[in-house]
Amino acid sequence: MTTLLQLDASAQPLERSHTRHLVRGFLDAWRARRPQDEVITRDLARDPVPPIDTAWIAAAFTPAEARTPAMRERLVLSDRLIDEVAAADVIVMGAPMYNYGMPAALKAWVDQTARIGRTFSFDLARGDVPIEPMLRGKVLVVLSSRGEFGFAPGGPRAHLNALDPHLAACAHYWGVAPSDHHTVAIEYQEFKDQRHDTSVAQAHADVLALVARLMAAR
Repeated sequence: MTTLLQLDASAQPLERSHTRHLVRGFLDAWRARRPQDEVITRDLARDPVPPIDTAWIAAAFTPAEARTPAMRERLVLSDRLIDEVAAADVIVMGAPMYNYGMPAALKAWVDQTARIGRTFSFDLARGDVPIEPMLRGKVLVVLSSRGEFGFAPGGPRAHLNALDPHLAACAHYWGVAPSDHHTVAIEYQEFKDQRHDTSVAQAHADVLALVARLMAAR
């Protein structure tokens, strides 16, 4: 059985969110072929994850055996979020581009799940590459929407794209290799013209094709 982790970060409700529709299209197509698979659902906009703070950092960087009860309590949510990632084979992330980057709700989740001793180890004996991921074998599917266009490498706004590179840089924390990181994006949202309509239709078709490829590889 495959376990999927569904993450929605859009501040908009389903009827106004392209990323929520893409995520549901992905999951509907997956369930149609594999109804026995489990889906863990976490709505980061409706049930926000708090940002990390000094108490969180102190708790995370204190060895587990030395943590106070207050420190252990401070990491309860982080542990739960990381357990969800660890249980998942496929992470399906609805990640709209806000001001060229990720929503604050998603950034908070990233910071809570990129944690020393849980998702990566840190050892200076490894020299200038002391970080080593502790999770392996995950697939990350990023389903996005952008108000403008041309954010892919080589595009006119590629230099403004802070969302895709950020997720790519952090994917190893969740056990995702570069070859297992897939992105489908809707563009031209603010233009509301035929290009946007075409982009929406193409993105939904790409989602269905991606589901088929991932299933063929399992």
